[in-house]
Amino acid sequence: MNSRIPISSFCIIAVVTAAALSFTNNDDNRSWAQIKATSASDRIASENAFLQVYKVFMSPRCMNCHPAGDVPLNGDDNHLHPQGVKRGEDGKGLYALKCANCHQTQNTPGLNMPPGAEDWHLPAANMKLVFQGKSPHELAMQMKDPKTNGGKSPHDLIEHMKTGLVKWGWKPGEGRTTPPLSYTEFYNKFKEWIDKGAVVPPAGAK
Repeated sequence: MNSRIPISSFCIIAVVTAAALSFTNNDDNRSWAQIKATSASDRIASENAFLQVYKVFMSPRCMNCHPAGDVPLNGDDNHLHPQGVKRGEDGKGLYALKCANCHQTQNTPGLNMPPGAEDWHLPAANMKLVFQGKSPHELAMQMKDPKTNGGKSPHDLIEHMKTGLVKWGWKPGEGRTTPPLSYTEFYNKFKEWIDKGAVVPPAGAK
């Protein structure tokens, strides 16, 4: 019996092995330190992509849940949330004033009624990820730092942008404006920012 393995079999094994190695070392596993622009054109594209998504982050639908203080913001004018609501240690409210008491898994029907989505909350108190008052440079720096972004990797942050809580911003209920980009445009630009190198816009960029 001929026990020799045909050369073609070795080729197949090599291709399968390479594919497996590629799969285990794919973009999902990259750290922020491994994300770098590989060309000048990528650097420009990445920076411009962040400047586009920054406009969404500065919209009331995003900023109201990323305030500088411990009180969520309300409305298109970013006024402080009434009823004495505060962030709480886990970002889900304090004492009897828990977010989920009023904010259900979907919007309450009616003009300016309590909005809702799965897992409604602010960032936790020990990692606030503030949008309010931040420049593009400052916000990008926060998002790239696991010490300030909720311990998220690049892949984690991309996955976060797919959640119902983020998508809610484009279906916020009656009486509320939506962000300046469509959800698809926002997601694609955010992913482009990371894929092209997660470039931080320079200080003073708008």
